Amino acid sequence: MASLGSSIRSAARATSCAYRRLPIRWRLAGGSAALTLVILCGFAAIVGVLTTRRLQSDFSRQVADAADELSREVKLRYGQRGDGTRYLRKIGGPKLDDYASGRDAVVRIITPAGDYVTGSDGAPSFGPFITTSANVEGWRVESRRVEVVNYIDPVVIQYARRLSQVEATANRVKVFLSFGVLGGSLLALLAGLATARRAMEPIAELTAAAREVERSRDPTVRIPHTQSDDEVSELARTLESMLAALDDARTETEAALTRQREFVADASHELRTPLTSVLANLELLEEELTGEQRETAASALRSSLRMRRLVADLLLLARADAGRVAPHEPIDVSSVVMDAAAELEPVAGGHDISVAAPPGMAVMGARDELHRLILNLMENALRHTDPGTAVEAQVTREDGNVVLAVEDDGPGIPEELHDKVFERFFRGSSDRGGSSGLGLSIVRAVTESHLGSVRLEPPLDGRGARVVVRLPAHERARAPAGAG
Repeated sequence: MASLGSSIRSAARATSCAYRRLPIRWRLAGGSAALTLVILCGFAAIVGVLTTRRLQSDFSRQVADAADELSREVKLRYGQRGDGTRYLRKIGGPKLDDYASGRDAVVRIITPAGDYVTGSDGAPSFGPFITTSANVEGWRVESRRVEVVNYIDPVVIQYARRLSQVEATANRVKVFLSFGVLGGSLLALLAGLATARRAMEPIAELTAAAREVERSRDPTVRIPHTQSDDEVSELARTLESMLAALDDARTETEAALTRQREFVADASHELRTPLTSVLANLELLEEELTGEQRETAASALRSSLRMRRLVADLLLLARADAGRVAPHEPIDVSSVVMDAAAELEPVAGGHDISVAAPPGMAVMGARDELHRLILNLMENALRHTDPGTAVEAQVTREDGNVVLAVEDDGPGIPEELHDKVFERFFRGSSDRGGSSGLGLSIVRAVTESHLGSVRLEPPLDGRGARVVVRLPAHERARAPAGAG
């Protein structure tokens, strides 16, 4: 019993879950059709019972009326043959065969004891006379006494019709009722679907408006309202209020972020002057001091240089976030690559730096920012590869773009990190130089400010990592808005 109860509960839960997964319009239409089916089934059961009873009653009455009519019209008398035997003959009324065949019935005339006297063709035996009305082996039998003209004892006339006639009619009625129930339920389902679809149109309009907000990210998109003051209208007003609140919150957030970017940019810019003074003083102290004091000054100088580099990186990113774009002019990318390689050569740490940069690869850009981009790409390759390995920078022209590719022979970058390496302050596990994690994020910021793109591509000849920057060539380059 416990197992049976558990099975029933599991089936009920599965049915409930399946019902919840149905669309709302199917739930509404299905509920309407199910209710209609229950009502029609009850109606059909009542109509079927009443109709069947009425058919049976009419059939029994027709048989009884025919038997009464036949008993009144038939006239019988006994005759005598030449050998002295008596026989019963009909002297009036319709012919039994004609009367029976016209009504799909049979007629028998018997004595009260059940002895056969005469009858229509094919009439079976219904036994002796017991009662006036009876159902005998699939026949409705009506028995009536008929007086014999010249005899005292009457005889019995039996008029019968098959019960299958009324049963066939009743079955046809049941079939029609069944089709009516199914057809009515199907029509109720279709009508429910149409009604539910029409009722759900305001919800569909709200969904379309929400998708438009999602696509355009514009919370000022008009939310459609229904003419009636119902739940859908209340939902539309709620969505409108929510979008208005989100728009206000976004405006406040964007204003705060703009102020923050401007503050970072201004603060980074202001830090450059005191840092320059500190570096000059530390360089002077390093030259003047000796021994341990000189080592201390040299350590402070290295830290200050790193701080100046970090401040410069932050200033570049802050300017990019704040939309402050440096003036652009035609720049030969090949010459910038050569300068960056020459700058890194003394600190390459045994790496083999090679450059393939033919002249004439011009873009519209800011030379300092492009220099920083190339320097960061090559430094990143040096930092994440072993000494003695090769780092190659290549500049080509492709489909109206100047393409800068930097490759190395290192361990490469796992595919799952391809989208993360350009995020700010991201450091890979192979970082040996203690970088700030801003190198590749600056590469992306400079590339985007120059209307270009940067991505990791499969390395050539099975090498380590390959970073490719594409910038519009000078012939079709455009200075970004805000340049001046």
